[in-house]
Amino acid sequence: MTDTAPSHRRRFLIGLTVAALVAAFLGASLLAAARAGESRERSERRSVVTLLALAQLIDRAGGGAPAAEEGMGIGDELAALEEPEATEDSGEPVRRAVAAFAAAHPEVKAVRVVAFEGIRLEASTNPEDKAPRRLEREEKPLYDLGQKLRAAVAGNREGLEGAARAEEVAVERLPGGLLRLSAPVEQAGEVTGMVQMDADPAEVRAVFPWLPAVLAWLVPVVLFFLLSLVLGERRKLLAAASIVLLLATLLAFASWSRRALETERRTTAQTMAADVKREGERAEALLSELGLPAEPPLTPELWDANLYREPRGLIRTGGVVDEGRLGELVGADAGRLTRSVVVLALIALGLLAFVGWGWAARTGAALLQYRFAYAYTLPAMLGMIFLAIFPFFYSVILSFTNSNIYNTDQSVFENWVGLDNFVDILGDFSVVQRTAEGLVWDYQNFYWTLGFTLVWTVTNVLLGVTFGLLLALALNIKGLALRAVYRVILILPWALPTYITALVFKGMFHKQFGVINQIFQIFGAEPIAWFDRPLTSFLAVLTTNGWLSFPFMMVVSLGALQSIPADLYEAARVDGATRWQQFKAITMPSLRPALVPAIILSVIWTFNQFIVIFLVSAGEPGRSTEILVTQSYKIAFEQYRYGYAAAYAMVIFVILLAYGTWQNRMTKATEAIA
Repeated sequence: MTDTAPSHRRRFLIGLTVAALVAAFLGASLLAAARAGESRERSERRSVVTLLALAQLIDRAGGGAPAAEEGMGIGDELAALEEPEATEDSGEPVRRAVAAFAAAHPEVKAVRVVAFEGIRLEASTNPEDKAPRRLEREEKPLYDLGQKLRAAVAGNREGLEGAARAEEVAVERLPGGLLRLSAPVEQAGEVTGMVQMDADPAEVRAVFPWLPAVLAWLVPVVLFFLLSLVLGERRKLLAAASIVLLLATLLAFASWSRRALETERRTTAQTMAADVKREGERAEALLSELGLPAEPPLTPELWDANLYREPRGLIRTGGVVDEGRLGELVGADAGRLTRSVVVLALIALGLLAFVGWGWAARTGAALLQYRFAYAYTLPAMLGMIFLAIFPFFYSVILSFTNSNIYNTDQSVFENWVGLDNFVDILGDFSVVQRTAEGLVWDYQNFYWTLGFTLVWTVTNVLLGVTFGLLLALALNIKGLALRAVYRVILILPWALPTYITALVFKGMFHKQFGVINQIFQIFGAEPIAWFDRPLTSFLAVLTTNGWLSFPFMMVVSLGALQSIPADLYEAARVDGATRWQQFKAITMPSLRPALVPAIILSVIWTFNQFIVIFLVSAGEPGRSTEILVTQSYKIAFEQYRYGYAAAYAMVIFVILLAYGTWQNRMTKATEAIA
């Protein structure tokens, strides 16, 4: 007789092979991407140091004339481009400084300086540009870029609350591999022009760690194979051995990766320190050579800055690495690595369990047994995969990255930050702060938005269920005249498009022209600025959504009421039951199987009621009436933080999944009736 029992050894060996392969090569890909990103950032930072040194040198040389007028429009700019060229030449010191700087930096391929006054190309190392001259009409994008940087500087200095910060250094990667960097030129704190530099970044390509990845895959598989010869078919021991080997390999790989990342970080710090020191010495030599002012002293340690021109604080005076700051960066890398390893471990353990415990085999057997049924449903399954399942899992992956509008050209691995987004969302408990003026609420904090969303959901569902049930009871009265007319009228709020209703109610709550305030004024009351205070704004959106939600509950309740046998009520009346006793003993138990699933749906719909909040209150005042889904939308499409918004969406999904599971399990309303 042939033994057809499944081999636990073979299943766990295959499961460990798949899990270790996925974990090892995903981990190696993340590490290679992190090292490549560090190399790219290092080359970009070196170019930024060179650019800011050049900008400060141009500033000492004169930097151009005062800035163009703030109110100049496109028509004025085009007209200015056609005006006769100015005869006065005040940019000779700038041109000499640019030429000397380019000669001292062979990696700099081209430099252009634009002065806003007169819209001039003040200096250029490209002989074809023939500077100085007025910009041509086709060179208007160059002038526009300078104006964009000038506006960024002005906006960042004003620092308006809630305003998005803008980058003050523009970086563009040219097809030939060069970096084109642009920065504002200032005089006495006023942006007077722009300097643009094309430089060879001299990037060092990161090598994929093939050997560590292969070892991380093969070592646990080989060790498990040898152990399985001793353990035999003891399933629990095989499972424990495979889990221990998998986790031990991941820990070893993580330790090696941490050392590799620390080496990369220290290499960057030492490289930047050397560059800052060298650029400082070159700049001082050029100041002396050109006879430019040496006071106040140059500040090379501030040239190692981000694209907002904020110093990173890694380099101290004299080109010395700040070990404390470097330790913070290394620690942050280690934290991100730890969170990424946790995610990889969960993925690997899931794969190991799926194969090792026989779920993969059962799935394959089911696919084979019902292959014709799956073949018939394949078109629908493909549609679901591409329209629902793939976007969902892509959002899951995106939530572990720092993807934003500025790095959309980079891969997921390069933007991977592990659980950082979730830590930022769930770890910020600063909902309220006590100040001299009193309590100050942070309306953009996750927990404020979550609390408002829960209040919004509970109150809306209570109103919808209450009014819907009352109207259903009224419509279920025997002999009610014009019942069909009432049904049609009461179903209309649900039949109209939601956005139409939302816009109508927004107009009704307008302070000056809204019909609600006009009714108040008829009776001598003062008009209310509904969207100027959180409470009145909440009442406005609550009224709007209450109008939209009661018809659904009314229809569900009415259908359930009409399915209750009349004999039950007649028997209850014969036994002397009052109307209230009949309602408690017959009506409510009979409504429960229909109402509970409807309430679950209503909770989910209300929790994610985007249109009403977005169109009626728009989160006003001060985003105090945002719900989680509108907050996620604004993070994605106003702040352009796609990864953070995806993490926000995942938190919303988990909350609703937990609620639906708990509610269904507690009520058992969707279970079949025996």
